[in-house]
Amino acid sequence: MSLTSSYLMTTKNVEPFFNSLITAQAPETFTLKFLQSLEFKSTNDRLFIGVLKGLGFLDEAGKPTNRYYDFLDQSQSKKVLAEAIKETYSDLFAVNKEANKLDVMEIKNKFRTLTQGKNSDHVLSLMANTFKALVDYAQWDNLESKIKDKENNTRKVNESITVPEKNTINGNNNEQKLNSNFLNGMAQSQFHYDINIHLPESRDQAVYDALFKSLKEYLF
Repeated sequence: MSLTSSYLMTTKNVEPFFNSLITAQAPETFTLKFLQSLEFKSTNDRLFIGVLKGLGFLDEAGKPTNRYYDFLDQSQSKKVLAEAIKETYSDLFAVNKEANKLDVMEIKNKFRTLTQGKNSDHVLSLMANTFKALVDYAQWDNLESKIKDKENNTRKVNESITVPEKNTINGNNNEQKLNSNFLNGMAQSQFHYDINIHLPESRDQAVYDALFKSLKEYLF
């Protein structure tokens, strides 16, 4: 979560400023000179550079980011800004999911709580006014549905790569079938035994008769 500390001294130029960005070619680096070329020459206007950095339109070196270039697409400019606001003021949206619908006083009070009294009442008012002006310029229609679509797509991807659980029921059935087939096969098989007997040397016939009689009793 985050909450930008950037704010404007006056918000009267918010709409014309962002409109000028859309029509101007993106600079290699967003400098004070470039800002003045857009006809924003007031010292108060210089704070727009900090706001753009807070919104993720510029990196710390002042170079335009992908979000800046996405914003130049007039068919989605205000939606891009809305997404940037939700990310930049995520602490506020964590407290109230519809923070974009709050009035200035409500926003100010939320900021007071989130900043834990670190900012003066005047600064809190400037922060609230800046947030409100950005919100009013951005487009919020269908933003929530767009976010839900992204979450659903992510969920579908995760489900598609889930390894299915082993079907233990089918596995047990297959194992039982194998055991049954094996036992049936054993029952149907015929076994043959070959017995080799080494007879002792003897000339007495009675010895052999007694031996075979004993074998008959135990084997047959």
